[in-house]
Amino acid sequence: MADDMQNMQANCSGACGAPDSPERGELAGVPQAPEGAIWNPENARGDLRVGIDVGSTTVKLAVLNDESQIVYAKYQRHHTDVRACARDLFAGAATVLPEARMTCAITGSGGLLLSQWLGLEFVQEVVASKRAVETLIPQTDVAIELGGEDAKIIYFDSGIEQRMNGTCAGGTGAFIDQMATLLHTDAGGLNELAARAETIYPIASRCGVFAKTDVQPLLNEGARPEDVAASIFQAVVTQTISGLACGRPIRGHVAFLGGPLQYLSELRHRFYLTLNLDDEHIIVPDNAHLFVASGAAMAHESSKLVRFGELIDAIDALGDTQGDEVARLDPLFATESDLAEFRERHAREVVPRGELEGYTGRVFIGLDAGSTTMKAAMVGEDGQLLHTWYGNNNGDILGTAKTIMADFYAHIPAGCTIGHVTTTGYGEALLIEALKADSGEIETVAHLRGARAFLPGVEFILDIGGQDMKCLRVRDGVIEHIMLNEACSSGCGSFIESFAVSMDMDVRAFAAEAIAAKNPVDLGSRCTVFMNSRVKQAQKEGATVGDIAAGLSYSVIKNALFKVIKLRDPKEIGTQVIVQGGTFMSDATLRAFEQLTGVHAVRPDIAGCMGAYGAALLARDRAGASGVSTVLSAPDIAALTVEQRHARCGRCSNNCQLTINDFGGGRRFITGNRCEKGAGHKKQKSEAPNLFAAKNDLLFNRPTLAPEEAPRGTVGIPRALNMYENYPFWHAFFTRLGFSVVLSDNSSKATYGSGIESMPSESVCYPAKLSHGHVMNLIEKDPDFIWMPCVRWERKEDPSAGNCYNCPIVMSYPTALGLNIDDISEKHVEFMYPFVPYHDKIELKRRLYELLAVERVADAEAGRGRVHGPKLTRTEIDDAVNAAYEADARFHQDIQTMGEEAMHWIEEHGGHGIVLAGRPYHNDPEINHSLPELIASFGFAVLTEDSVAHLVKPERPIRVVDQWMYHSRLYAAARFVTMRNDLDLIQLNSFGCGLDALTTDQVQEILEASGKIYTVLKIDEVSNLGAARIRIRSLMAALKDQEAERAAEAAASGDAYEPGEASPVAPSTDAPVFATHKYALEAQRASKSAAFPKVAFTEEMRDAGYTILCPQMAPIHFDLIKEVFQAAGYNLELLPSTDRGAVEAGLRYVNNDICYPSILVTGQIMEAIESGRYDLSRTAVVITQTGGGCRATNYIALIRKALRESGHADIPVISLSAVKLDEQNPGFKLTPAMLKACVYSVLFGDLMMQMLYRTRPYEAEPGSANALFEEFMDRARRMVPTFTRRSFTKLSREAIDAFDVLPLTGEGTKPRVGVVGEILVKFHPTANNHVVDVIEAEGCEAVVPGLLDFFLYSMSNAQVQKGELGSSAAARASMDAAIRLVDWMRKPVEDLLERSVRFERPEPISVMADKASQVLSLCNNMGEGWLLTAEMLDLIDHGAPNIICTQPFACLPNHVVGKAVIKELRRQHPESNIVAVDYDPGASEVNQLNRIKLMISVAKENMRAGKGFVMEPIATIRRDSVTSRMKPHHLTSDAEVERVAHRLSRGLHWRRASRGDTEE
Repeated sequence: MADDMQNMQANCSGACGAPDSPERGELAGVPQAPEGAIWNPENARGDLRVGIDVGSTTVKLAVLNDESQIVYAKYQRHHTDVRACARDLFAGAATVLPEARMTCAITGSGGLLLSQWLGLEFVQEVVASKRAVETLIPQTDVAIELGGEDAKIIYFDSGIEQRMNGTCAGGTGAFIDQMATLLHTDAGGLNELAARAETIYPIASRCGVFAKTDVQPLLNEGARPEDVAASIFQAVVTQTISGLACGRPIRGHVAFLGGPLQYLSELRHRFYLTLNLDDEHIIVPDNAHLFVASGAAMAHESSKLVRFGELIDAIDALGDTQGDEVARLDPLFATESDLAEFRERHAREVVPRGELEGYTGRVFIGLDAGSTTMKAAMVGEDGQLLHTWYGNNNGDILGTAKTIMADFYAHIPAGCTIGHVTTTGYGEALLIEALKADSGEIETVAHLRGARAFLPGVEFILDIGGQDMKCLRVRDGVIEHIMLNEACSSGCGSFIESFAVSMDMDVRAFAAEAIAAKNPVDLGSRCTVFMNSRVKQAQKEGATVGDIAAGLSYSVIKNALFKVIKLRDPKEIGTQVIVQGGTFMSDATLRAFEQLTGVHAVRPDIAGCMGAYGAALLARDRAGASGVSTVLSAPDIAALTVEQRHARCGRCSNNCQLTINDFGGGRRFITGNRCEKGAGHKKQKSEAPNLFAAKNDLLFNRPTLAPEEAPRGTVGIPRALNMYENYPFWHAFFTRLGFSVVLSDNSSKATYGSGIESMPSESVCYPAKLSHGHVMNLIEKDPDFIWMPCVRWERKEDPSAGNCYNCPIVMSYPTALGLNIDDISEKHVEFMYPFVPYHDKIELKRRLYELLAVERVADAEAGRGRVHGPKLTRTEIDDAVNAAYEADARFHQDIQTMGEEAMHWIEEHGGHGIVLAGRPYHNDPEINHSLPELIASFGFAVLTEDSVAHLVKPERPIRVVDQWMYHSRLYAAARFVTMRNDLDLIQLNSFGCGLDALTTDQVQEILEASGKIYTVLKIDEVSNLGAARIRIRSLMAALKDQEAERAAEAAASGDAYEPGEASPVAPSTDAPVFATHKYALEAQRASKSAAFPKVAFTEEMRDAGYTILCPQMAPIHFDLIKEVFQAAGYNLELLPSTDRGAVEAGLRYVNNDICYPSILVTGQIMEAIESGRYDLSRTAVVITQTGGGCRATNYIALIRKALRESGHADIPVISLSAVKLDEQNPGFKLTPAMLKACVYSVLFGDLMMQMLYRTRPYEAEPGSANALFEEFMDRARRMVPTFTRRSFTKLSREAIDAFDVLPLTGEGTKPRVGVVGEILVKFHPTANNHVVDVIEAEGCEAVVPGLLDFFLYSMSNAQVQKGELGSSAAARASMDAAIRLVDWMRKPVEDLLERSVRFERPEPISVMADKASQVLSLCNNMGEGWLLTAEMLDLIDHGAPNIICTQPFACLPNHVVGKAVIKELRRQHPESNIVAVDYDPGASEVNQLNRIKLMISVAKENMRAGKGFVMEPIATIRRDSVTSRMKPHHLTSDAEVERVAHRLSRGLHWRRASRGDTEE
């Protein structure tokens, strides 16, 4: 994209004139350079170096001399043909430098493959960028570089630290390109528009898809393009800072590099404003777009010399070689005859038409104002189609509507009148006001009306439009189920269109290429941003345009089928299927649908206009026999003008910015309001209760002591996360103790903005991101201390629930805040985030006394925080806790009373209520985007889930393991709704909330079992509520039908039917469109059971030899464990390491928002079940369960759901768990002997893994390490079921001895790279894209901590959390005994390792706990918890400071124990070099590889510089167990350092601690 702008500007610095200027001509026989190139013949001296930068859109070539001056440079756009482009550049350079021999290095996101093909050195692009910055602009502190789709930040101020965007950051230059397309300009035009901006609109910066969701409605609602352009640039800035800074502020001299930043002055301007930069600190170098290419030339290591002619020959010799990383699919059409049959079949699908010429009577018009296109249809009295219009709305709905109406008026025969005009789509309300159209209708209903007319028995309608997907399941002519895409998978049609445009093709040509393609590319079925990076990867591998186009067609359909419709079995959609919407105009998309479902779909010849056709038919229905339309006449429409002005609504605390479109004559249309209040609608007769506003008032509007009346000073409490549940408790507690409680201000976009620099994870949920801003807000208010405790367990409300955890983010996110907000330490703020046993009153009193009476005093003495007033006594604390308990109980009681009163109001007034169910912090108006007000503005009463959950007990057993407190409430509220006619439920779900991937499916099951409609609204930073309005109005349409049905029943029995005075809907007068027959009509409905019976694994099954399928997690270890079970008489079959098929099966069967391990585990099992290899009447499945607060405990629920949906609900699923979890499997018993053998299996697996990875990188004879490994694994498989301590030790000794003498070369010369992370992703090669192989291929040694530590960590939790959360003596005693037993079992091997010259013994778990406690509390024990942090510290201690922290995309615990601790680890260990890599089925492997290569290139550079390999005794810092505060620790002794250095025997240097080090 930068290239469009580069074409507009001279591409040379002061050193070069234009190519034909006099000093540039053929000086003394100097050859002429190609047009547009930089050519400085006077610099052509000394050794020359070439750098080639292959970006996502361009190739840049720079030739430098040894003084780093540019000799020759040129760039050009590659239009996805990298090879041809590189050849052109080489040929151009060869004209001026034909014989020069040069070193050559390639860099850039697309350069890897080219470097392999040409046999040239590859330099990681961030390293190249860094080298160029250090050489050319050495004063730089931070460099920000934006490319086509990569964003990077490099910090130079204290050692080098480098960041690169991950999977979700949705590109930068490519993103600006996409946004420019929406505004019908290019990037340069966007820049010009932005210069004239006056207003900045909030645009979601999380990813390009979300931003589109914000931009499109702004344009549709008439926002100025200038303002939208500047807002887009601001979104890029926010995304870059929040997504890449990850907790490290950007300060000092900032350099701006890369095409977009060089050529888009307004984008730079937004950076200057956001970062508060003055002129002195801004660096914009000349030729910034050539920096990476120049850096590659400087950073090369290889001394190989080449000529340009040789490179050209090498490219020509490649022929049509293609890369093979991206998988391929079957072609859309195997043969010509298939294509002919397809075309002939669809040519018959024609809508009945009439002739306009000679037509008399009324005509009826339907207008469908979609997000990107406008459609219109005109039908006659018999419903025959007379005329249609289809085209782009160019962001101007009203202008396009005027064009359409002028066209229609021109075509309507003289004497005909317009009977009725119905509008639908995004612009429905605008057109009713502007054109005085007669009625509006929601899209879903319009589509159904059109489809029913065309195919009377239709069962399934799939409509894929520009920005949304709608899927309607129909039975007996009425809608049974609506599915709409969430904001995240939008961009379907417009995505294909912008893609075609980026390849200089129109959509039709693009589709034609797809039809002819032979090897379509598999682009995955996740987010369109993920597809984008896959597409780029495929292009670089040489895939043709057709292959990509066909792959995109498959992907869009997969997205619709698996993500939106969540289809398991094509039979579910029936045989009468209509597909419509502009996207299906493409034969390629239609064919992909038929191939993937096996169904012959019907595509009407007006597929793009079906919504308008349906609206026109509705207009005919509504006009009656003689109705005439009120629509404006042709002259009035031609003369229609609109005046726009901006104002603030002011009707609630949101104070929305409104755009008022005034059409004259008192007609106006208002947009920008989140609810309907500011829209000038009439007020309802009676105001329905909205409990959200009342709950917020009840929560936070509490009297506090004035600071001067508070003897003990002030305490700050952030209005974030758990405080939406616990604030009444803490407010009462501190007020009783004599503190003045200071709350942070209400959330706003500014709150989010103030915290972006300290966010350690770009993919965490919006509520967590907002909490950074709340803490910043409190720091400004300067209370004596800030209180934000970590709460693992809430108090249990439902005794029948399995547990009462908080989610991992709510539980421990305060830790992430404490470790990443610099102002806390810089301003000596006392930010207290201890773990407290909130669920246990006695323990809580003890803990709070320690914290407030002992630790705060010590902190104040150390200069953190201020303590006032008399010393706190234990009695005062006890009394305050009692008072707080009462206040908390009163608060919950008040909420419940409000719920009962609201129910009474609904019954009294005949109203209808919506339970808007989510989590407590969804009460925050900035998080819920005022959805409660939007719903209330339609006339509904709005209730919270905790206001009704107490009225009914949830059903047990449900399918999921119910162990989170807020979920139990959710399930109870859902069950209550199923018992009422006058209630419906809408669930709020934050984007990135991993746990809601479980709850959404479960709530849907509860509601749909009783025939209720399930609606979920996905919310994020994105504030466009278009999709929410569609969902709410679809629900209203269903309720209208319900009312009509009741009215008809009353009429049939002769009763009068009067809808309630407060009913939000009147009975529908149209033909019914929703399946209301499911609703029972008595006051209380019968709730159908959604209970989930579990099939037990019986002793008979075991005796009958049932095959037990076990998913693979850690291949080395499970290989041995399998033998233990088989020897014990269980027919256990370990499933093979996963392939793509298992991932596809997983995506089909689990909610797409679930984490990667859940997809893999479920997919492995379902692939096996569907393979036909097993007798399913004699098959069972086994899965481990942890019982913790991470999603892993619920794998069992996901597997059961998948089995049920595939028709195999009778297959037993065995739970393998150390905790009691309501599972009975009498036929599956773990005996002590089996347990012992399993422990030995894990021990031996750890040992073999360590030795293999330690020796393989250095083996003198390739393959010798693997052969030795296999030999001992083979012996272990035979021995493991009968292992004793003696036989285990003997085999281990032989293995260690053998590996100790394996011939190695260059031992210890390669950087050591550690791999830590989520347990399955860490050990499973498919899940981590074979990360160990990648590390070894890059010339490093992989170090993977063992599996046993995970079990020891789980056992040690009772002991380590005793002080903070309390634990029972019995639990501690039994777990300590178990740990001692395991330690005894492995001691002989540890002694052997201690004596070994090559291998090191693992640290005891107690030492690991000590290490982790230097950084965070050991109560962080969900998922891998503190062990992950401990493993990183241990790797650093053992000479492996280079670490890949692997996690599934959006893994909740890892946001805290992985990403959030990296900054603190770097502070304590400046040599640490850590990259967090997210894994996901749709993630781009190129991106992962680039980031790993970046980390490894830094590792190699550090190793050369001797960094990270100097063992120094340092004054470490430990975390105080009570306050969770950092405190100086004792010094490590010289002897200890010597011992470690000797043990590592890595030739490490170390220096003795000087006297100055020890003096604190």
